[in-house]
Amino acid sequence: MSICLFEREMTDAEYTRELEGFREHALEYGIPDLPETRHGFVAMDGETFIGSVSGLQYNQWFYITDLWLEKPYRKQGYGAELLRKMEEKAKQQGVKQIWTWTTGYEAAPFYQKHGYAIFCEFEDYYPTGHSRIGLRKPL
Repeated sequence: MSICLFEREMTDAEYTRELEGFREHALEYGIPDLPETRHGFVAMDGETFIGSVSGLQYNQWFYITDLWLEKPYRKQGYGAELLRKMEEKAKQQGVKQIWTWTTGYEAAPFYQKHGYAIFCEFEDYYPTGHSRIGLRKPL
């Protein structure tokens, strides 16, 4: 048998098999499937979308994938309210820990103000020299 390596994207079938392989491997170590569930909140000003927060729940962990507001609505408490609502929803779902990734130029102090602690920082992650920062909080 001759193994060949190809530089190309996986097909959908290959990707599906890869995911199934990871699942099978985890099961060998007693790790059950951890289904992900998306939750989110949308902020509206009348009929106008002004921002949102969303993320994925994995069992007792929650990953905030996005928290965003239009510029005119920032620094007025709307982001804090979106974050609070997401944390509240996560707690209701039995989540014990919540985490996110953010850039080093603005949002880390916002999360720290709300009880998040930095668990990881990739310095010079962006071409501008800014960091990529991981933050987490027990709920």
